[in-house]
Amino acid sequence: MPDRATQAIHSNGSPPELRAEVIEVLGVPITLTNYRQVLDWIDDAIAAGHHGYICVAPVHLVMLAQDDPKLAEAVRGADFVVPDGQPLVWSVTALGGKGASRVYGPDLMIETCRRASETGTTMYLFGGRDAASLELLQTTLRARFPGLRIVGAEAVPFRPATAEEEAASIEKINASGAEIVWVGTGQPRQELWMARMRSLLNAPILVGVGAAFDFHAGLVPQAPTIMQEAGLEWLFRLVQEPRRLWRRYLIYNPRFISQFIRQLRARR
Repeated sequence: MPDRATQAIHSNGSPPELRAEVIEVLGVPITLTNYRQVLDWIDDAIAAGHHGYICVAPVHLVMLAQDDPKLAEAVRGADFVVPDGQPLVWSVTALGGKGASRVYGPDLMIETCRRASETGTTMYLFGGRDAASLELLQTTLRARFPGLRIVGAEAVPFRPATAEEEAASIEKINASGAEIVWVGTGQPRQELWMARMRSLLNAPILVGVGAAFDFHAGLVPQAPTIMQEAGLEWLFRLVQEPRRLWRRYLIYNPRFISQFIRQLRARR
């Protein structure tokens, strides 16, 4: 499959189209879009009764997909994949993408909440560190966006869920009437969960946003904007949580650079 194409992003349920250029980076299709287009697509997808999910991809997810065929299938099964990190924006630009911009998961969540507080779109929060942090997140979001309708929230254990626990989660989410489910269980767990749960949940849209729950609850600091724009957010996070993140950045980042250079040379 070519690393570059233009397509109408769609799947089941007569969804709206998002006409956007899609460029594959190491086999992961990255959609060149922006916040407004994604928000408009979400609104239209809900109105159309579509059932889909969105993956928010940093370099880490791209590299995990190289080693895990099931994860690669889950990522490619999304309605679209947006570039969460600046390095992926640079990568699609190097491959010929025009006007590529970052769609950062935490900012996508905030912008969606901002619009939802005006439109009445209902939301469910799935994931987070524990019940206390999830409660803090809800309090923070409601204070920031009066009128925001969070119709349910569930903290889940870090271990794999049992069949009974998973069935209970499905029942809770479906009973809530949520239209968007934010999934904050970390990568690759959240992508695998969305792919597995998609046919079992009534909510039109699922979005995996990883660390956004911790950021917006105020539990983990975000990198300064200047570091994000310079592609150095990984360094800021590594300094903050070296024991947890050293493998993600010190092993996967060099691997990404090496493999992407090979892709770029092959294309040229």
